[in-house]
Amino acid sequence: MSPAVPGTDGLARCPWALSAPDYIAYHDDEWGRPVTDDQGLYERLCLEAFQSGLSWITILRKREAFRAAFAGFDMAKVAGYGPQDVERLLADAAIVRNRAKIEAAVANARAALELPGGLAALVWRYADPDAPVPRTTADVPASTPGSTELAGELKRHGFRFVGPTTAYALMQACGLVDDHLAGCCRRGAYR
Repeated sequence: MSPAVPGTDGLARCPWALSAPDYIAYHDDEWGRPVTDDQGLYERLCLEAFQSGLSWITILRKREAFRAAFAGFDMAKVAGYGPQDVERLLADAAIVRNRAKIEAAVANARAALELPGGLAALVWRYADPDAPVPRTTADVPASTPGSTELAGELKRHGFRFVGPTTAYALMQACGLVDDHLAGCCRRGAYR
């Protein structure tokens, strides 16, 4: 229900970005910036899945540990992970230790490598540059028909932990939609 709010620097931002310095940097420099490469999209898909049920700040603060644990999100390397790697990751206190999410990251690397044309080509088919401009946080949906279709398409290709809400979070984070609020200093920055 909140509109864009001025920060201590006077710039208006989406209200969620003002709760921590980590969020301000993420909001200003990354969230909504188009990610068009397979590895970048795979990383964000994994992180969005790990975030499910948790605060995004938790994932953001553990991101470097995730990158180390998952070989920089190199899909070919992660696709080669076996049961011993899963056990190693379950013992890594620096990341979120959830067996289903870890196994999904491995399965998703394998599925991504099998996509004819790649992950980016599939995901970007669901970009919605004409999505309505949200004026307040109440205008930002948790999912959309497009994210439901994207989630279904990913699942048909063997991806896991990719429901409509996770797919929409991926779309927001990777610039497929611009959900920076009207009046936010980053609204329209990547068009």
